[in-house]
Amino acid sequence: MTYELIEKFVEPDTRRSQPVNIHFRNRATVTGIIIAAHDYLDMKKKNFWRIVPASRINEWQQSKDTSLSRLFNGMEFSRLTLAKGSS
Repeated sequence: MTYELIEKFVEPDTRRSQPVNIHFRNRATVTGIIIAAHDYLDMKKKNFWRIVPASRINEWQQSKDTSLSRLFNGMEFSRLTLAKGSS
């Protein structure tokens, strides 16, 4: 996916900090939140996204520690969907 398509999906205020399912072309789906860290604008233009996995969201919300996230290349995404339980 292009960074423009990903940005269009995750940047509306109603979707910020909501868990999403990130579907990949060649690996298992990852559920987590895409965070806006200090390097968000630069990484977004390169189509890299910081994702905090669902298992670490509570810890991230308390600490805002970016080391809890992993970088993923948006070109490997096949689609994005809202995770169950998200509105």
